[in-house]
Amino acid sequence: MSDIVIETDKITKTYVSGTNEVRALRGVDLVVRRGELVAIMGASGSGKSTLMNLLGCLDTPTSGTYTLDGVRVDGLGRNELAAIRNQKLGFVFQGFNLLARTSAIKNVELPMLYDRSGRKRDTRALAVSALERVGLGDRMDHVPSELSGGQQQRVAIARALVTEPALVLADEPTGNLDSRTSIEVMALFQALNEQGITIIVVTHEQDIAAYATRIVLMRDGQVLSDKPEANRRNAASDLAERDRTAA
Repeated sequence: MSDIVIETDKITKTYVSGTNEVRALRGVDLVVRRGELVAIMGASGSGKSTLMNLLGCLDTPTSGTYTLDGVRVDGLGRNELAAIRNQKLGFVFQGFNLLARTSAIKNVELPMLYDRSGRKRDTRALAVSALERVGLGDRMDHVPSELSGGQQQRVAIARALVTEPALVLADEPTGNLDSRTSIEVMALFQALNEQGITIIVVTHEQDIAAYATRIVLMRDGQVLSDKPEANRRNAASDLAERDRTAA
C-alpha cells in the first residue's frame, strides 16, 4: 500500500458565469501522506473551499489529475464519485450536519446505510465503537438538541470515522464552537491522528492550524506555502494549562 493518500497534479477549477470566468484554482500540486494532520489555510477567495470540494469528490477539476488512495478520481462520473466518497472519505462540517430528531447512534450509522460496496457488517456495533472512540459512549441515545456543541461535533467526527476512511476532511470544524471546545476538538483530532488517521482541516484560524503537523497556505487559487508546523501546539497540554490557570 502506498503511503500517499492524496496527490494532485496541476489541478485547476474555472467557473463560468455568462461571459465571466472565475479561476478558483490555478494549478495546485498537493501531496498528503498517510498519517499526516494537514491544515489548509487562506483568506476568503483564496481557493481553499474549492480545493476542499475537489479533494472530497464533491466537484471535479477543470484540468489536472487527482489520485485518492491509489484511485484516479478526476473524470469519474457522479455515481462513481459517490461510491468513492462513501468508501474512502469521512466528512466533518462546521455546522455538524446531524439529523435533528435522530439519536447520536443513528446519525453515526447513516454513512453505512448508503454503502453499496456489498460489505456485510453490524452497523450498530460499529457506530457504538465509533462513539466510544470519541468519548460519547454514554450519549448514544441522545438527540442533537440534548448535546452540547462540542458533543455534537464529536458525533459528527464519529460519523466520519465509522466507515474507516482513508482520509477525514474537516471543513472549519471549530467555526461554531467556543475557544475551549475548539481546543477539545483539536485534541481529539490530534489523538486520532496519533492512531494513524489521516486528517485535513480547512480553517482560517492560525490558532487552530497550529495543532497540525503541516500548514498549506493558499492565495489566489494557488499554494503560496507548504511547510511543517515548526511550533506545533499540543491541544491536550493547552487544555490542562487552561484548567490550571482557571483553578
